[in-house]
Amino acid sequence: MKASDQASSAAPPTLQPVLQELQRLEPLFHAAHPDATTPDFEQLVAPEFWEIGASGNRYSRAFALKVLTERGEQPDAATWQTDGYGIAEVGADHYLLTYTLYQPGRVTRRSSIWRRSPSGWQVIYHQGTVVQGAPAT
Repeated sequence: MKASDQASSAAPPTLQPVLQELQRLEPLFHAAHPDATTPDFEQLVAPEFWEIGASGNRYSRAFALKVLTERGEQPDAATWQTDGYGIAEVGADHYLLTYTLYQPGRVTRRSSIWRRSPSGWQVIYHQGTVVQGAPAT
């Protein structure tokens, strides 16, 4: 995470605790998170999860797990940086998390929908969109 994460986080005071929890979990998609293991991925990612990648293609939960496993073998994933976090409550116990991801060679805007349940957080949707013309790291 970039040092500017806290300063650039957009959330009303009542949602700050939720934002902090989800900021901690979201790097799961970057394989730079302590919970980026297969069992933890299976717990954090809902069975009905799907994603629209930066390519515009739709991906399944199984495909996301395959990519996560491959990224875990790439040391540069741990150097990816994020900032500009925002959060909105979009339904009962459902939250939209948004942020910017900086990877070598590209910048993407990211969004995920997380569901809070008695058994913990689960992500049900994720999307990445390439920012054209953005200075890459």
